[in-house]
Amino acid sequence: MYMFLADGLVCLVCSQLKVTDYHVRCSVVSRYAHTTIQSSVWNQLAVTKEAAFEVDLPSAAFISNFTITSNDKVYIAQVKERSAARKIYDAAKKQGKTAGLREIEKFRVAVSVPSGTRMSFSLSYEELLPRRLGRYELTLGLRPGGLVTNLTLDVSIAERTGLSFIKVLPLKTSRLLSNTVTGESEAPASTQVQQNPCCARVHYSPSLQQQSSASSKGLNADYIIQYDVELSDLIGDIQVFDGYFVHYFAPRGLPVVPKDVIFVIDVSGSMIGTKIKQTKQAMSTILGDLREEDHFNIITFSDKVHTWKKGRTVRATRSNIRDAKDFVKRIIAEGWTNINAALLSAAQLVNPPSSSGGTRRVPLIIFLTDGEATIGVTSGDFILSNAKSALGATSLFGLAFGDDADFPLLRRLALDNRGVARMVYEDADAALQLKGFYDEVASPLLSDIQLTYMDDQAFDVTRSLFPNYFQGSELVVTGKVKPGVRDLKVSLTASGSKQKVKVENEVLVSNGEGNRTVLSMGCPGGMDGIPSFVRRLWAYFTIKELLLAKLNTTDPNIQKLLGEKATNLSLKYNFVTPVTSLVVVKPDADEIPTSASTTTVRPTTTTATTTTTVAHTPATNIASPIPVKNPRMIKAKPDPLNLCFTVDGRANDVLRLLEDPERGIMVDGHLMWAPSKQDVEDRSRTYFDQITISTRGGTGVLGAIMITLSLDAVVVEGEGRDTLHTDQEGSVTRQGVMVSMESRDDFHQSCWIELTKHIRFLVLFHHYKQPSYLQMAHLGFYITDGQGLSPSTKGLLGQFQHADMRVTLMKDPRDTLRQPSKERVLSRGVLRWGVIHMPVTLQDKTLKDTVRKGHLGSCWVVPKAQVERLLGHPYQSYVVDHL
Repeated sequence: MYMFLADGLVCLVCSQLKVTDYHVRCSVVSRYAHTTIQSSVWNQLAVTKEAAFEVDLPSAAFISNFTITSNDKVYIAQVKERSAARKIYDAAKKQGKTAGLREIEKFRVAVSVPSGTRMSFSLSYEELLPRRLGRYELTLGLRPGGLVTNLTLDVSIAERTGLSFIKVLPLKTSRLLSNTVTGESEAPASTQVQQNPCCARVHYSPSLQQQSSASSKGLNADYIIQYDVELSDLIGDIQVFDGYFVHYFAPRGLPVVPKDVIFVIDVSGSMIGTKIKQTKQAMSTILGDLREEDHFNIITFSDKVHTWKKGRTVRATRSNIRDAKDFVKRIIAEGWTNINAALLSAAQLVNPPSSSGGTRRVPLIIFLTDGEATIGVTSGDFILSNAKSALGATSLFGLAFGDDADFPLLRRLALDNRGVARMVYEDADAALQLKGFYDEVASPLLSDIQLTYMDDQAFDVTRSLFPNYFQGSELVVTGKVKPGVRDLKVSLTASGSKQKVKVENEVLVSNGEGNRTVLSMGCPGGMDGIPSFVRRLWAYFTIKELLLAKLNTTDPNIQKLLGEKATNLSLKYNFVTPVTSLVVVKPDADEIPTSASTTTVRPTTTTATTTTTVAHTPATNIASPIPVKNPRMIKAKPDPLNLCFTVDGRANDVLRLLEDPERGIMVDGHLMWAPSKQDVEDRSRTYFDQITISTRGGTGVLGAIMITLSLDAVVVEGEGRDTLHTDQEGSVTRQGVMVSMESRDDFHQSCWIELTKHIRFLVLFHHYKQPSYLQMAHLGFYITDGQGLSPSTKGLLGQFQHADMRVTLMKDPRDTLRQPSKERVLSRGVLRWGVIHMPVTLQDKTLKDTVRKGHLGSCWVVPKAQVERLLGHPYQSYVVDHL
């Protein structure tokens, strides 16, 4: 199989290969969207063919997962620091292995598909939907590359404060903006929308006929959903979850503050033709939209600077608007580009905010250029310094028109001067792009907004001081809440049209209970794929701010520090960002040695803890009956031998550890991230931080019950609710299920769960007196008695409960003395389980499978390359949507 990754669009280019499935799933919880695109292809031909899976990502999105499945084997890409990813990629290619590398914004993977092979791709990305012009807009690409029998799109939206409207637009088959879509436009045929006050679900499944009506080559379009939320509280919506908070600030109903706006337009020779024509068209529309209480002026520049009204801004009266439009019509493009002189001229025109108690005006500069500085002061650093000194409290908004514009300079100018920069693409819709950007900043409602989280209750807070709040937009702040805080005190100060605004409020910190109610708002699965979304949103925002700060400093030491912080966070949360890359390498298969002589392996005790250790697939560590507290090993403890193996787990995944459909029992474990060991940063580690055990009243179980175990408490629900704190001893019996909490001291705690006769579990709470950076408190799960489980029991651990395994010892001179080698290999053998035969080695391992301290024990270790064969299923098949 040959694989590579480069740039492209969302589509599957198959050249006669059959696209069998194409699914787009998206969950939006409080504006934070998690999208997964899955595409499957089948090579029904007699020769090998190439398939290409391509994704054009939203500009603000971070990729968080990518997998390729071939012949029931799943290859999971890893997020690496950019230089490390390149080394892995180059090394793999030199060795002739399949390898893929992807950086940001564009994604493409091409795979050679052998005859008769089915292959599927799955890409996930996350983004915060920005609010613009009074709405959020979710755009999902539908470009399967052909007609697909099984094509679906499913979107769930959950907003705690309520939805004010939701609308599905017609399919957008062009990348160009359009002003022809009316408010009464119809959603695509076969669209189904279900809505209640706080949630909505959208399902789209076009038939082959509906797909072919768009194009004989299948869909090539964007599916667009627009919506807005109810928000009545002036201070906004503040959500606290799992020690993190997010604050959405978007007050409605405030009076618009008049503005002093200076339009600075590049009219150098490079603007000749379509660009200057489109700029004139946009300016004519924009001038007509000015309010009479606004003041404005126009500056054009090339190698010389021309000001429409010398020395001042003028009121937007009908007469002045008419004169300004005439001035714009007469603009001629010629000459060089003097950016510095244009900025200094604009600074002289801006009127400062009035201090006389009358109506203030917000000073804005909208600066458009299509090139680089070519005359006058041309050094970017000097231009930045001069502009910052001259502009003061003025907000500068930069528009880079076309690919030749110096967008990095415009972006730094905007960052330095209370604004933002935006690209305007050279296309037929450029005038609409210009007008759309102006509309976003046309109506300032507040300026100098300060959101404060008082009494030092919050830390690691993202940007909370904003120069302006514009009508139809939203300001977002995220941070961490200090442990023990019950009421988060929030303060707002800002300047309105005629007076200062000051508001204070308190938000109850309830361990996220308010956010969990999202799940019961009528959108089941509303948080699919986004566990602890506030935590991930904090990381998303923090990474973006670190990268902006890095961009905006010239000190190499500070740049390095900011880059390292952004890299560490990106790796921790598995985000592909400008400082990380995505790499996938297809591993080589291990050989199975021959063997002689036999030992029987029978499972008795099963345990699980996890740690991620692999380079291409995240894991958990398991063993045939499985006892393990080493977060990287799940161990099966048979009689008289143990079987151990490692399964690489991904942070925030929920694993189905056990499922007995006959008894109605399920056990799930949630994985949390742990730091990598020194010198092996490419090997991720995970631990269990939450385990749920549920019964639904099946045969042999007395009733329906849910037990949730975390590091702090054990919650038992079923005809009532009881909580056992992990630092105290106690027990509770509900519907025949006994749960007992034992605590020897602060560092040795355990919980016994007896569901019924011969079904007994043990959960250990692992703490450390003086933990190193590698040691994190976590949970270990153990099946101490599984005789009562039915033969149909499955799951990552459950499938081994009734397994009949044997180990045949190898006759090898290295093992005759039974002396440990450097790898502490005591013996070698072949594991036999039905038709499965695979090599194993007997090694010493530190086991933590009982309430006593970790102890040295031996177990038969399955090679990493053979684990998937042992399990019989890919890792992803054990991942469930939520606990």
